Order: sequence, then structure tokens, then C-alpha cells
Amino acid sequence: MNIILFGPPGAGKGTQAKKMVDYYRIPQISTGDILRANVREGTELGLAAKKYMDKGELVPDEVLIGIIKNRLKEQDCEKGFILDGYPRTIPQADALAVILDEINKPIDAVLNLEVPDEELVERISGRLMCNCGASYHRTFNPPKKDEICDICGGKVFQRADDKEEAVKTRLSVYKKQTEPLIDYYAKQGVLITLDGTKDIDEVFEEIKAVLAKFA
Repeated sequence: MNIILFGPPGAGKGTQAKKMVDYYRIPQISTGDILRANVREGTELGLAAKKYMDKGELVPDEVLIGIIKNRLKEQDCEKGFILDGYPRTIPQADALAVILDEINKPIDAVLNLEVPDEELVERISGRLMCNCGASYHRTFNPPKKDEICDICGGKVFQRADDKEEAVKTRLSVYKKQTEPLIDYYAKQGVLITLDGTKDIDEVFEEIKAVLAKFA
């Protein structure tokens, strides 16, 4: 079962991907994780990517797609995979299609988590983090003491890219670069749109229902 998990920042992709990994026993393929692993291991593609990452530049598509191709050939992807965070653009989707055809791993479904912008802004801009790894939300999961981590007693903080203006910018970029993929995959007959505003477990039950024919 080969899946692409799709949706705007804050739609719950990471949460649902973790549930899918546990339930279906197939790996979550995150481009960020793959890049970091290749850089850490000093692979040829990792070294090529590092040159751009060290300068704060985006890794070119041709480097990224090579890394993804190698990852999808690994043994743990034999029964399927969940692509999370890739593709982000139509050129990336075209390049991915060529690779998947080469390795005979067609996409079964593209799950699109749909959430209104105003709710996405509320979800993301309310996030709070702690250096110990704990995470909170001002509205949905606040720490017991104001701005103090329940676990380690450290001061919680908001990531710069989670601030409201930054969130709005991220959503604008998503709409411009990534949202056209909805129509791209709809035309291929593999797009499944889900209501991402529902309870986490309810969304996952719907995912299981729509993927039942592929499992």
C-alpha cells in the first residue's frame, strides 16, 4: 500500500502518519528525516544536499528525488510506504511518478486532510515547545503552570515559524506551490479528501475505512 499524505501545515499529517505506521506497519517517508540521515551518513547524495543546507538554501529537486528513490528501494518499503511532505510541487510530482514507474511502486491513494485556514492558524500559532521535547498548546493542551513545562520545569516557548504572521506566510506558500497538486492527483483518480477538523481518532477511523480496499 503506497500512500501520499497531503495537506496544509497544521492539518495533522504527522499525527495521522504515526497512527498509520503503527497500524499498517509500513514506514513514514519524511523528506526532512531522509535528508538529515543522508547527511549524517555521509552518502554521496547527502554530501550534495549538505552544500545547499549549509547555505540555508533549498535542496534542488534532482538531489532530493535521488535520495527519495534510494529510500523507496529499501527493504522496509516492500509492503508499502507513506510519503509525508513530498511532493510539494507539480514538477516534484512528475519526477516522483517517473521513479515510482521505474521501481514499480504506483501510488494507491493520496490522502488530503482539509482544514480551514482560520483553524490552521489557531492550531499552529498556539503551539508551545520545551527544550526537553515536550509540546503543548495554549488552548487545547496548556502546561499546568503558565509557561512552565510540566515535565522538566523549564520555560516553554513558541517557535519562530509558529508565530501567526509566519503561519500565514507558510499557508500562502502552500496555496501557491502545493495546493495545485489536489487537482493533479484528482485527475489521476487517486485523491481522497478527508475532513481534518474532526477528532484525531475519528479521522484515523475514516482513513482506515478508505484504505481498506488496499490493505
